[in-house]
Amino acid sequence: MNVEAKSPVVISGTSSGIGLAMAREMLSRGHAVLGLVKDADNDPLRHPDYRQEQVDLSDPDEVQERIRKIAATLEQPPRALVNNAGIGRMANLEQLSLADIQLVMNTNFLSHVIITRALLPLLKRQGRGDIVFTGSESALRGGRQGSIYCASKFAIRGFAQSLREECGKSGVRVSIINPGAVRTPFFDELHFEPGEAGENAIAPEDVAAALAMVMEARPGTVLDEINLSPLAQVWRRK
Repeated sequence: MNVEAKSPVVISGTSSGIGLAMAREMLSRGHAVLGLVKDADNDPLRHPDYRQEQVDLSDPDEVQERIRKIAATLEQPPRALVNNAGIGRMANLEQLSLADIQLVMNTNFLSHVIITRALLPLLKRQGRGDIVFTGSESALRGGRQGSIYCASKFAIRGFAQSLREECGKSGVRVSIINPGAVRTPFFDELHFEPGEAGENAIAPEDVAAALAMVMEARPGTVLDEINLSPLAQVWRRK
């Protein structure tokens, strides 16, 4: 089945972690999925209703050009846009380079703004649809060595709240899902990770289930914000 024959769910970061779990959940529910990935060769997902597009979300100029071309290929407007991709650079502020700061802000915030701006007219034109952001518990409160990462997630939360006010009369719903620690490759390059016990971290599938709940809510109901937390939050150094 051609992914473009259905209204696709567009998800960024589908090659691993939360995005991969979201893509699998949407496919299991009969949706087509258009995945935006950094490296198409390392995308493990194969499905007749799945299509991938390679985009470097850290490069605003590339994002703008690629999403314009991708939008032009869609035979149907998106059923939903899920702005999920993100990275972490954790250190005291003076230990972060300008390149680190730009990388985090471009990937975690600016790329999502650019993609949303490009696809929003399609969603508004059809008078329905969902825009969902993967936020973080770091969008709710700042944390040590997380100044730039938290700033990127606070920015996404404010953007989502404002966008919700702009989109309500058009039939487009805007939601944000704020997970705590999720056991994913996100922590592979960091110096800490959740504790070993099952209750120390959320599973990616938990976040995917929250996405399904958002999308399957009655059309007149918006799940503005969902916060997910591990039962017992424990961190350990590697």
